[in-house]
Amino acid sequence: MKQHLRKLLAEAIAELERDGVLPADHGEAISVERPRHDGHGDFASNLALTLAAKAHVPPRELAQEIVKRLPDSGRVEQVNIAGPGFINFVLSKGAFRAVVREILDAGADYGRSHLGGGRAVQVEFVSANPTGPLHVGHGRGAAYGATVADLLEAVGFKVHREYYVNDAGRQMDILATSVWLRCLGLCGEEISFPKSGYAGEYVYDIATELHREHATALLRRPSQVLHDVPADAPDGDNEIHIDALITRAKLLLGEELYRVIYDRALSIILADIRRDLEEFGVVYDLWFSERSLTDSGAVDRAIERLRGSGHVYEQGGALWFRSTDYGDEKDRVVMRENGQTTYFASDIAYHMDKLERGYEQVIDVWGADHHGYVPRVKAALTAIGDDASKLHVLLVQFATLYRRGEKVQMSTRSGEFVTLRELVREVGKDAARFFYVMRKCEQHMDFDIDLAKSQSADNPVYYVQYAHARICSVFHQLKEKNLAYDRENGLAHVELLVEAHEQALLATLARYPEVVEAAATMYEPHQLCHYLRELANDFHTYYNAHMFLVDSTDVRDARLNLIGATRQVIANGLSLLAVSAPQSM
Repeated sequence: MKQHLRKLLAEAIAELERDGVLPADHGEAISVERPRHDGHGDFASNLALTLAAKAHVPPRELAQEIVKRLPDSGRVEQVNIAGPGFINFVLSKGAFRAVVREILDAGADYGRSHLGGGRAVQVEFVSANPTGPLHVGHGRGAAYGATVADLLEAVGFKVHREYYVNDAGRQMDILATSVWLRCLGLCGEEISFPKSGYAGEYVYDIATELHREHATALLRRPSQVLHDVPADAPDGDNEIHIDALITRAKLLLGEELYRVIYDRALSIILADIRRDLEEFGVVYDLWFSERSLTDSGAVDRAIERLRGSGHVYEQGGALWFRSTDYGDEKDRVVMRENGQTTYFASDIAYHMDKLERGYEQVIDVWGADHHGYVPRVKAALTAIGDDASKLHVLLVQFATLYRRGEKVQMSTRSGEFVTLRELVREVGKDAARFFYVMRKCEQHMDFDIDLAKSQSADNPVYYVQYAHARICSVFHQLKEKNLAYDRENGLAHVELLVEAHEQALLATLARYPEVVEAAATMYEPHQLCHYLRELANDFHTYYNAHMFLVDSTDVRDARLNLIGATRQVIANGLSLLAVSAPQSM
């Protein structure tokens, strides 16, 4: 409906341009929104206020000129001018009834649009370090990022989905060393496991595989391993201890054998991550390797561009980016004194690479604990001459899992966590995907596993899916009773949908395209979740108040069309959330 009103206003503006009232290059977008207060019509536009200065006439006077030139439309019952020049539209009953034909004709395409105009957008999400299985905390970023991507695609953007694989750096070294120490344990050489090592069962599984293939080659005595290694916590510093163990592992094993452990751990865990995400309905166009940035020279090139900008300096043998020039609290190291580049340098290179690939918009989905990192990356992009405004970082708060009212503790290194795989297999993909995006991404989320498994109206995904299944059951009953159904006859008698519940359902159905548009452009999938719950409630209320398979053929066909349209919209909305629309429950 908003698109229809925009079209009417566009035609009126075109006539004003031909009449010389407005310049042809005014550049103002046509805004149509639902008014905040009842009594101001169904939709309102502030177009006259935004164009008044360019027309050199008062806003209210311009609004009158726009209204005069609006084409006739059977969907608009009344147009009013309010306040300083707002144009308010009151829709006809026929406008809401027309939505039934629109939905039935469009089918799965109802709600989709060309708003994005094919503009290229990259969405990078999850990108968890491949140092262990994905846990339920990662699940929220996965569901959110995937749904944002699907929504953007639905409104006409060309979307590229990407996972940034952190296959280089300290965390991977900690993992490789943890696996090696477990291998030594399997060889009968017991060494106290480091506090900062990765202690999950999956580390044993990887170690067992490597031990089976390379036991003799991997064997080293504890005295060799612990030679000159500082004490672990509590007597020493656990981080210094693990770094020293990494150095010993590389020295004792040599580059080639150390790389065997490193690469095997990486490949096994990455394969698990990929499989878990695919089971969760998340598929990527590209798994981008951090290592490739070094191999391709992108990191060196990014640092050279920083040097050229004059925003780097050397101190203590390290190279620093003067991020304080851009409001950061302190400057940041991009190259250490030993010549190794930092994570930050790789991140600069990665975002430089994204923009070089021609994306008009780059969206990163990060955990909320990375909020301080956002201005740093944008500052670096600005320093190397890239357009930092193309980067949008969406921060996702943590998800806390509750079982039987008790909070479940999670820690990746200790291995005490619930994996995403376990959650999906317990509550199902549908419930997990829906629950994860029910709230704004910046809000903390309590994931109630018992509610997600329940079959009750309190479970929102069950409530929405049940509405779809109920409608399917009505059409099944229609066949069982050998009753005829004529879609065109129902459309010809759509004026028979006069009940209050029917009017409410029609109005909610008409809102679907604008909900999809808002959810996409504002990166707020929760808007779609709330809408589907509202639509399901409207349907369940209608179902409980009226019969559909009535004796009157005309009324029956009209009502079947209405609930058929409702079924289609529920299916369309659930599809954008990667949630199934079951025919029976």
